[in-house]
Amino acid sequence: MPQPLADVLAEVRTLLLDPALTRAVAAGRRRGQTPSVTRAELRPVALKGGPKLQIVTDDGSRPFTRNVTPGDEAAAAVDELLAEPFGNWHVETSSATVQVRITKKGDALVHRSSSAPASAASLSHDRAKQWLLDPGDPLFSVIGGNAAKRRQVDAFLRALAATLPDTLPSPLRVVDLGCGNAYLTFAAYRYLAGLGVSVQVVGVDVREDQRVRNTAVAAELGCSADVSFVAGTISEASLPFTPDLVLALHACDTATDDALARAVQWDAGWVLAAPCCHHDIAAQLKGSPAPAPFGELSRHAIMRERFADVLTDSLRASLLRLNGYKVEVVEFIDSAHTPRNLLLRARRTGAAPTEAQRTEYETLTSQWYVTPALEKLLS
Repeated sequence: MPQPLADVLAEVRTLLLDPALTRAVAAGRRRGQTPSVTRAELRPVALKGGPKLQIVTDDGSRPFTRNVTPGDEAAAAVDELLAEPFGNWHVETSSATVQVRITKKGDALVHRSSSAPASAASLSHDRAKQWLLDPGDPLFSVIGGNAAKRRQVDAFLRALAATLPDTLPSPLRVVDLGCGNAYLTFAAYRYLAGLGVSVQVVGVDVREDQRVRNTAVAAELGCSADVSFVAGTISEASLPFTPDLVLALHACDTATDDALARAVQWDAGWVLAAPCCHHDIAAQLKGSPAPAPFGELSRHAIMRERFADVLTDSLRASLLRLNGYKVEVVEFIDSAHTPRNLLLRARRTGAAPTEAQRTEYETLTSQWYVTPALEKLLS
């Protein structure tokens, strides 16, 4: 039930100044208003000069950190932040978690829960970061953030981090083809923007209602200037830029091939694709004889389906290599969370294919009587 904003912010103020505070994050914006910073994070730290309240703000281009002394200085700093028209507050203390979202009417929706006791190590200024995107990030209060989704987001971001170089272009231009509800699109933006580079993201989905919904989420998170969405097919959608990074996460069947083909045509520097269903090659296997002595691999429907998954993604990886990419095929999250957990991770090198690579691909496709959709798209 909505509550008066002033009363809720007074409660938040008390929690922010409470010695039991462990961390707090403010982000997003209220309807028709824009904060002077895109995000603020507060947490107590133990420094040589004594306990401090650390405040990290981000204006969209770089983070700024300051450490204020508990008491009047901290109270003044907290009051400044509470005066900003943030759309979301997430506050954790040693005993409770409070999440606040400001509605379009200016009221506050509040969710309160108990928290596990914080350890003394949580005050360490140099503690190891366990998550690439903090579980308390306002993104999760907007899109929903159960434990499974947060683990999937973190696993995806770790795969992304392992793909990209230490030095990134700025702006870094990203497209997510077949973005759906776009929670990984937003997660990628939040993570990349946190690295200190300028990031421009476009999400593509065939459904107009998804474009409308995702655009509203971008506005709620205060990142509409950097994250936009278009409705259209993967193969034909028009983008405002040529992307450096192409994401295609769980695009169904040959939609993954459409995404990989566009990435190659754009000469994208990096590609991450998590394929979904694999009907195309499976259908070709069903109608063709298997090479000896491998008939058993495709004789039974369930075995043929599983083998088709492996063959499809092996051929995709091979075609990317033939087009100048270094490719890794990895499991990016445990199969207990999703059976579609394979990730094609590619980096453009521009290297010419070897004769052995060509021969291997041609032999594989000819012996199994298959022609991958990606081959047709690239030719």
